Amino acid sequence: MQHPSATSPTARYSLVAMGLHWLMALVLIGLFGVGVYMVDLPVSPARLKLYNWHKWAGVTVLALALVRLLWRLWKRPPPLPQTMLLAMPAWQRLAHHGTHGLMYLLFFAVPLTGWAYSSASGFRVLWFGRIALPDFVPVSQALADNLKLSHNVLAMGLALLVLVHVAAALKHHFVDGDGLMSRMLPGRD
Repeated sequence: MQHPSATSPTARYSLVAMGLHWLMALVLIGLFGVGVYMVDLPVSPARLKLYNWHKWAGVTVLALALVRLLWRLWKRPPPLPQTMLLAMPAWQRLAHHGTHGLMYLLFFAVPLTGWAYSSASGFRVLWFGRIALPDFVPVSQALADNLKLSHNVLAMGLALLVLVHVAAALKHHFVDGDGLMSRMLPGRD
């Protein structure tokens, strides 16, 4: 049973927020898949092409994350409906806010550590093969090794948080039937 307040026009995200959410979701899924696949490939033109695509997409996530954060600061997300807040245990409210906060942090940390790793390895990042981005760390193999590990751990953490986020949305939709997921889906109010 859906709570009427969960699907009212004031409870929904804006179309811009929805578009940024779903675009980032698609890019992140692609990035993670390519990232896991490419690391075990032998050195080849295909591997280099995938690494370049991964870097381009990572910088795009960084840009989208900035736009998304600025949009969120300018146009606050709709509050959870009161009926839903009352039905949620305190740990779920904490998990809801904590997961979103950590995901936003990782939207920046993962691509920045990847960019820094590339710079420390001596490989300049060319966004879409055209726009040379500045190296903001010195070339250093020891630093590159640490950044590679950081990038991988943070990316796995982001992937885990995304899975938790998706599982929670599906639980709200199919188990609770509270309309929470409809707030991020386009359609009629």
